[in-house]
Amino acid sequence: MDCLSDLLGLSIQIVILGSGDKGFEQRLQQFASAYPYKMSLTLGYDESLAHLIEAGADVFLMPSRFEPCGLNQMYSQRYGTLPIVRSTGGLADTVVDTLPETLANRTATGFVFNAQNSGALFETIKRATLLHSFPEMWTQVQVNAMTRDFSWKNSAAQYLELYSSI
Repeated sequence: MDCLSDLLGLSIQIVILGSGDKGFEQRLQQFASAYPYKMSLTLGYDESLAHLIEAGADVFLMPSRFEPCGLNQMYSQRYGTLPIVRSTGGLADTVVDTLPETLANRTATGFVFNAQNSGALFETIKRATLLHSFPEMWTQVQVNAMTRDFSWKNSAAQYLELYSSI
């Protein structure tokens, strides 16, 4: 919420689906009313709509303070929707930050920030919008993300390899 007005000043559109703290909902409704061509807000839960939004967006914002596992960042990657996440829990384990070295070795799958504040979030979103202006690099990161294997088969093989090495 602290950087939402700055975000709406960027060349982006924001789609929000969900519910929660009534104070946040009211503030989001005010922003959506003030910026109808920049922001869409749907209060409530709709799994089909959630997947349509996630699959149709360029990025998926998941700035969690705590996230023991998280599935949405994995869904996003499968869809080619690059996640923007705070480095915590399962988000840190499943999203590879887009940096010069991860672009070069083709391991970048999204955008990661560390600090738990709106400034770090805003700067990471600006990094994503900058990369988006380079379509070939953007597409490569999407391909990297879409080819990640989060299946149980892959996890089981990693566990088997670990047990065998012990």
